[in-house]
Amino acid sequence: MAVGGADFARLSRYGLFGGLGHREYLRRTEEQLRALRGQGLEVHLRVLEEADFADYCEALGLDPGTAAARVAYAGDPELAGEPFVYAGERLAELVPLLLDDHRSRVRMSVASAVLLDTIGDDLAGQRRLAAVMRYVTAVYVALAEGAGEGCHLLTLRCHGPEDGEELAAAAELCVEAGMLFPGGRDTEALCVTLAAGVALGGTGALLLHGDAGPEGPPVRGWALAGGRLRPMSAREVFDELADGARWGLPFPPGALPWPGFPLPGVPAPAGPADDTDTDPTEDADTARPDDADSDPEDGGGPLA
Repeated sequence: MAVGGADFARLSRYGLFGGLGHREYLRRTEEQLRALRGQGLEVHLRVLEEADFADYCEALGLDPGTAAARVAYAGDPELAGEPFVYAGERLAELVPLLLDDHRSRVRMSVASAVLLDTIGDDLAGQRRLAAVMRYVTAVYVALAEGAGEGCHLLTLRCHGPEDGEELAAAAELCVEAGMLFPGGRDTEALCVTLAAGVALGGTGALLLHGDAGPEGPPVRGWALAGGRLRPMSAREVFDELADGARWGLPFPPGALPWPGFPLPGVPAPAGPADDTDTDPTEDADTARPDDADSDPEDGGGPLA
């Protein structure tokens, strides 16, 4: 679905829309979607981005003006995550939902590629991947427990140890009556991005923006370094917020920088005994067994 006007204009040169204007195209698309769903068909949608679509067609030798190219692009397995399923939304509701979903899937795709390139696909890599994901899961649950009631915002940025590509993600974290609400695609993207940052052994920051209280919204933070998260001080949280403002991110009005609370350290080891104290950011023969004894108050040692 060509959601953006600029993409629609550039895609029109392939003769995809039969001379329709963008508004008319969207109206007809909505009618077609409703008709297909009314027939009991499950319709999967993907944002049609002109530059990405052109690159995809060139790589596979497809004619971008054909329906076959659009179908192949819509089902491209390189785009991470389950397909977006049309649920009968009106156009005004559908477009922002589809765009948000698409951005999260792109973030997941980029982070997944970084994660798998870093971990490797051999048996040792599979064990390291499992350890990284156990750690990320434990961290996410601990963040929910520490955040308390309400809906909070998690923001993450990280990059490789040698000025690598910066990865970023954000997701809502909602807790009601002590129960963590299931996260959506943005939560998947954040967890995969955190896993990539952990595996890279790079640097970054994870911020938890709480519900606004009488004095303002509290913001807690954790620094990512060497494959682990450690609580930031209140001053470090302030500096991280200020640094984001310098890059064009709004400084949360009235934000109260708070220190981060302790997060889980090394997860329970798994796999062969000779790998039990292996940092998933390393190869097995370069592991440092004493890392497992790191102080849990600073987020624990690198992963076992």
